[in-house]
Amino acid sequence: MTATAAPPRRTAPAPPTSVVRTELRRGVGPWAGAAVAVTILVTMYGKAPAWQGRWTDATDMLHVAGGLLAGPLALAAGCWQGGRERRRGTEELLRSVPRGRLRRTLLAVAPSALWPPAGQLLAAAVCLLATWPYVGGGRPYLELVAADALALAALGTLGHLVGLLVPWRLTAPLLAVSGYVGLAIGSYTESPARWLSPAADHSSPWHEPVWWYAPASAVWTCGLALAALLAYAARPARLRLLALLPLAAAVAAAVPVLRLPADGPWRPDPEAIRPVCDDGSPQVCVNALDRALLPDISRALAPLNERLRGVPGAPVRWSPGPSGPGPGEAELPGHEADSVRGRLRNPDLYLNSAVQWLFSDTCPSEDFAGPGAERVGEIHLAVSEWLAPTPENYGVPVGPAARRHLDALRAKSPLAQREYLARYLKADRCRPEEVPVP
Repeated sequence: MTATAAPPRRTAPAPPTSVVRTELRRGVGPWAGAAVAVTILVTMYGKAPAWQGRWTDATDMLHVAGGLLAGPLALAAGCWQGGRERRRGTEELLRSVPRGRLRRTLLAVAPSALWPPAGQLLAAAVCLLATWPYVGGGRPYLELVAADALALAALGTLGHLVGLLVPWRLTAPLLAVSGYVGLAIGSYTESPARWLSPAADHSSPWHEPVWWYAPASAVWTCGLALAALLAYAARPARLRLLALLPLAAAVAAAVPVLRLPADGPWRPDPEAIRPVCDDGSPQVCVNALDRALLPDISRALAPLNERLRGVPGAPVRWSPGPSGPGPGEAELPGHEADSVRGRLRNPDLYLNSAVQWLFSDTCPSEDFAGPGAERVGEIHLAVSEWLAPTPENYGVPVGPAARRHLDALRAKSPLAQREYLARYLKADRCRPEEVPVP
């Protein structure tokens, strides 16, 4: 008897998850994710003093770095990944695989769409964890971080499709440059369309985005990418009409953004500007967003408050911006340039700035003129120097005339000093004849 040959064994197709894992490990995808993470982290590290004290500042900086710098990287990496098969001459081989064109394209696009947002989310997590020990209030806008990640996924997908259509080796760098220019121009125009850009800049810590802005941004960017993907890969041709659905969703999401007012999707945050005060006299108040700075600011203003306490005409409270001071209050100087990670870097300079803001009268030029105007300037400098000496290498040097007024003021008894300060605060400093001489 002759042996019967065994029938050939059929190999089961690999499960979809296995294929996706294989695709994610191929090509430039992992390198693109690493490049996005490193680019954002290096950029954020170089500007750490500007954001590492407020959630809003950290989120805004991440948004700009992710859109303006990581966006072109995602485009270029996706483009290079998309042109890989045609450059290698394996397109015909891939077409012989028993998978539909749409499924093949989705698997091929996965590294371009997933690795850049993975790098962005890793960088965002590191930066937000680095911010957490120093914040005094507020919250990070995680919905904007998520929308930024989806925008990078959309840019990577669009770049991949460009690479499929134009597999030239210089397409990727040219696309990165044009993407950077387009994102930069779109981010800094005055039109409401700028808020459709994933790199639109916003810098006010007292604002919060309207609730629907992040979802609308995600639908806008992802809708465009999905429409382009379906238009390219859907087969048969009649299925390409499905691309109209995500395109319509993208247009619908863009309409309310284009109707935004000049401030865009940002609105004042009542909780951020809620005053938080100490129990001193005069009372020192900061916004809830900056409550971590309150102890440092109170200590910095303590010498000045000691001289002002109980003096007629002196403020009873130091009020924070942006709402401005009320009756009997003085406005605190801005501290954004002098605070790092919830601490004041130079308390003496901040104290001197507080005195300058206390006496920052705006006088019409026709009223503040004549021979007495120079004398008032010298007296003002002397009083300011007495209340808070100017730190070395800052401010205007005290000239001979101002020095004489300063010496005369220092020579007075404490009671006489308080009486003079009361008269100085009561006088209209825009009228030279009313300003008393020490």
